[in-house]
Amino acid sequence: MHKFMLAMIMAVLATSLMPATGQADPYKWCAHYSGDDGGGGTNCGFVTIEQCRATISGIGGYCELNPFYTGPAERPAKRASKPRNG
Repeated sequence: MHKFMLAMIMAVLATSLMPATGQADPYKWCAHYSGDDGGGGTNCGFVTIEQCRATISGIGGYCELNPFYTGPAERPAKRASKPRNG
């Protein structure tokens, strides 16, 4: 019984130390805040550019794409084709 408990503990420890599966970074946009003497900060926690722009509104700064973004590439929406008459 003692060996069984030891084996169970070892199995739990081994699985808890395994790296998690990779996930895409969902935060595509970064806000670069304006600051005195160029000492503003950066926040790369925005899913949409609208969120980023709303955050810097009134405090100054700019938004740019997150250089570490690993999410799926966006595809442009397909246009519906219209039947041709003629």
